[in-house]
Amino acid sequence: MSLLSHFSIHQIAPHEIALMEAMLQTFGEAFDEVEIYGGNRPGAAYLARLLGSDSFIALVALQGNEVVGGIAAYELMKFEQERSEIYIYDLAVAATHRRQGVATALIQALKTIAKARGAYVIFVQADIGDEPAIALYTKLGVREDVLHFDIPVEDSNDAHYS
Repeated sequence: MSLLSHFSIHQIAPHEIALMEAMLQTFGEAFDEVEIYGGNRPGAAYLARLLGSDSFIALVALQGNEVVGGIAAYELMKFEQERSEIYIYDLAVAATHRRQGVATALIQALKTIAKARGAYVIFVQADIGDEPAIALYTKLGVREDVLHFDIPVEDSNDAHYS
């Protein structure tokens, strides 16, 4: 049985708000962060604007009408050359559908979109200890060990720029 015989990959269009909400639900359940992905969900107008932007890509893996996986990515336009790179922000597969090629198929579909947009690379972060994610990304790409920093937007020491 081919992998694509039991699920399909679909890019979410701006009018498919229910599909985007189903993807958010899948992320919340897969990451055990239902409140983060569902507790303060954006409204339909915001999601439609996001889905219609040139910089956001949302793909879902569907089994029939059920979302069994999803990927949310951003295209980052470069300034030093006429090219872009794609950043995978979130990738999740429902627990009952893992180890069936869903995540790999989502990334392969994203590669097709990235190529069509002129991107030269797709990059993603994996948390230390998330062995399934690390194994997947190692299979598909080259590992780079980097440090990640979260810089707060508001700080009492903020300088004021004009």
